[in-house]
Amino acid sequence: MFGDLSQQTFDLLNKADLSALNKTTIGQSLISGVAGNLNAFDLRGPALQLYPVITPLRNRLPRQVSDRGDLATRWKAITGVNTQNFELGVAPGRRSAEMSVTEQDYVASYAGIGLEGSVDWEAVWAGGKEFDNKATLVQALLRAVMVGEENIILNGNASMPLGTPPVPTVALANGGTLGSGLSLVVFVTALTARALANATVSLAGVPYGQVTRVNIDGTSTQYGAGASAISAASSVAATTAGQQTVVATVPAVKGAAGYAWYIGTNAGTATLNTITTVNKVTISAPVAGTQLANAANSNLDGSANSLVFDGFLTQALKSNAGYFASLDGNTLTADQANGILEIDTALQWFWDNKRLSPTEIWVNSQEARNINKKIVASGGVPLFRFTLPGGTGSEDDKPALLGGASIAKYWNKFTQQFLDIRIHPNLSPGTIFFNSSEIPYPLSGVDNVTFVRCRRDYYQIEWPVVSRQYVYGVYADEVLVCRAPFSLGVIANVANG
Repeated sequence: MFGDLSQQTFDLLNKADLSALNKTTIGQSLISGVAGNLNAFDLRGPALQLYPVITPLRNRLPRQVSDRGDLATRWKAITGVNTQNFELGVAPGRRSAEMSVTEQDYVASYAGIGLEGSVDWEAVWAGGKEFDNKATLVQALLRAVMVGEENIILNGNASMPLGTPPVPTVALANGGTLGSGLSLVVFVTALTARALANATVSLAGVPYGQVTRVNIDGTSTQYGAGASAISAASSVAATTAGQQTVVATVPAVKGAAGYAWYIGTNAGTATLNTITTVNKVTISAPVAGTQLANAANSNLDGSANSLVFDGFLTQALKSNAGYFASLDGNTLTADQANGILEIDTALQWFWDNKRLSPTEIWVNSQEARNINKKIVASGGVPLFRFTLPGGTGSEDDKPALLGGASIAKYWNKFTQQFLDIRIHPNLSPGTIFFNSSEIPYPLSGVDNVTFVRCRRDYYQIEWPVVSRQYVYGVYADEVLVCRAPFSLGVIANVANG
C-alpha cells in the first residue's frame, strides 16, 4: 500500500508546475523584480597603494633648511691655484713669482613645487572608519610631489635653453617606400626629458612654446613645454626608384633627451615622422603623423622652465661645467677587457682634468642591459651559476642551473676604485650620467657635494572650506645645490645595441 502511495506521489510531482519553487526570497545574485540581496561585502581596508614611488636621488640627498631668506643660495669657490704653472725653483737671495688664484661665484635660485587635491564630504563619510579618505589624499599628494621632485632633481632645466638646432645633414640610402622622384627636406626639434615624455608621433605631436596649466583656484600658469625651436630645412634629398630612404643627422644639442624629425617637400608639407633618443634617424617610410614642421609656435624655444630649478644634468652641462660626450647614434663599445671604451674615456677625463673619480654611474634600463651584454660578451664573466645539493634530501635540494648576470659595479682603471651602476626610472634612454658624492681634495670645505637646500621643506595646507569639499595642498620651496658641477658628467646619444 505504502509503496503504491509513494509512486502516486512521485507521479503527481512530476506533473506539477515547480517554477514557483525555483524562486528564492533572498539570493546571492540580483533577481528580476527583487530590489537587492543581503550579501556581505568582503573588503579589506585601508586602500592598497599600488603605484610606484621610486625616488632614489631624493632619498639619498641631504636636505638643509635655510633661515636666511633671499631668492637664491650662493657660494664662492677657489677653482685653481698657481694657474700660470710657475716653476718653484728660487735663485739665491731672490724671491719667487706671484701666483694667481681663480675664483668662481655660484648661484642657485629657489623654486616652489607642489600639487593640490580635494575630497568631498560625502567621500569622507562613505569611507567610514575603514577608509580615511582625507589621509589617503594627503599621502597621495606627498608621494606625487616626491615623484615629481625626483624628476626635477635629475632633469630640471630652468636656465639652459636649447635654442634652435643646427641644420640637419641628409643622405640617401637603398630601399624604403618614401616614393620616387621626390625632393625631400628634413627638419628637427630638440626635446628635453619632459617634452620627450609628452611628445607622440601619431597624436598631439611635439608640445611647442608655452604650456598653459589651469590651477585649482581658476588661475592659470604658463611654463616652457620642453621643446626647442625647430631647425631650418636640410638640403634636398632627391629620391630615386632604388633609394627611398633618408638618413638624417644633427650635431648633438647639449641637454636634449630626444629629437623629433619632420620630413616633406617643405615646411608646409613636412610631417612629424619619428622621435628618437639619439641625434640620428633613418626614415624609410611615411607614417601616420600629422603635425607639420610649421606648426603653431614651432619657431619658439620653450625648452627651459623658469618655475623649476636646474637638475643634475643641466648643472653638468651648463657652461661646460662637467664632462660631455655624444656618441651620435653609435652604440657603446666593449674594450675586450671587461670594460666599456666610452666609460673609460670619461673616467680618464675626470682624472686627467679634475683629479677625481665619480662615485656612481646612473643609466636607463636600456643602457644597463647593453652594458651588461657587452661586458659579459667580452669575456671573463660566467653566464651561469651552478647550485649543488647540500645533502639534506629535501625536494628543494636538487641541482639547479641559474642563468643571467648583472654588472652592479664598474672598475675605474685610473683611480683604482669601484663605481656603483644604478638604474634610474627618469633617465632617458641613450643617456649615461656620472655623479660624484665626494670630492677627494684635502680640506676642501665641502661636506656634501650635492644637497637640497630649502627655504621651506615639505608642508601641507588645508584650505578654508568654501564648498562641501576638503582641499589640501602639499608644497616645498627648494633648490638643488651642486658645489662641484665639474664632478658631474654625461654621455648622450647612445644607440640601443
